[in-house]
Amino acid sequence: MSKVAKCPTCDSKSKIKETNGETIYETLQDEEVIKKVGQLKKAMQKYKEKAEALEKELAVLKEQ
Repeated sequence: MSKVAKCPTCDSKSKIKETNGETIYETLQDEEVIKKVGQLKKAMQKYKEKAEALEKELAVLKEQ
C-alpha cells in the first residue's frame, strides 16, 4: 500500500515516493481514494469473517 502524507506545498493528501533520497508528492485523486477505501473494506470483511469462524470454533471446543 502507498505511503500517504500531507504535501508541504499545497497541504493536500498525497502519495509519497522516495527515490534517491528525494521525496516526490503525488496528489491523490478521488477515484484513487474510493478504490483504496473499497480495498480496505474488503480486507476488513475477510478478517471479520475469519474472526467469526474462529469464535464459533472456540465455542464448540469449550462445549467439549
